[in-house]
Amino acid sequence: MKNVVILSGAGMSAESGILTFRDMGGVWDQYNIEEVASPIAWKNSPQLVMNFYNTRRKQLLEVEPNKAHIALVELEKKYNVEIITQNVDDLHERAGSSNVLHLHGELRKVRSVNDDTLITELEGWKLEIGDLAEDGAQLRPHIVWFGEDVPLIDYAAERVSQADILIIIGTSLSVYPAAGLMNCTTSECTKYYIDPKANQQILDNIVCIDKKATIGVPKLIGQLLK
Repeated sequence: MKNVVILSGAGMSAESGILTFRDMGGVWDQYNIEEVASPIAWKNSPQLVMNFYNTRRKQLLEVEPNKAHIALVELEKKYNVEIITQNVDDLHERAGSSNVLHLHGELRKVRSVNDDTLITELEGWKLEIGDLAEDGAQLRPHIVWFGEDVPLIDYAAERVSQADILIIIGTSLSVYPAAGLMNCTTSECTKYYIDPKANQQILDNIVCIDKKATIGVPKLIGQLLK
């Protein structure tokens, strides 16, 4: 079986109703993303950071996987599929995809501030100051914040290098180091880019499909399954 690697970004989940930071409105319009998603923010305003991620978790429980998520599951019938996502939601898993790597962490997981390996699933959606990990340390969102290393990037690059087919979905290709993964393929790899603004990019040897995910992904998957 051929290896297919999916690189998915915010546009993948937006059609399920996952709001971006800029779309969240209200109090979040008063802040830059770095003020609620960085180690400095956590040190200076931990409650603000907690509130931001609690809001996102609560909203995640109210949405469902869309047609693009579901179409990718069908691809597993004919290919070895690995999804590498910049998204911190669990919509790929809830759709039924069996092999998902989250580059930037997972919204429904939390970890010790003192030990990155003490990771646990959060029950419900609310994390509070005073909620402790097994080692007695405060729990924090299991998210890669601005200014932090992306620990899984080397593994992701290795997986992309073994792809026979690379499908990039719903990303502006502007967030690094994730955007650099598309350059890790071999010359034999067939590459597709699905995004409403795909044709606005200057890209070599990539088939651009300028459609939103729920239209472009099922169409491409249908072709690949023939």
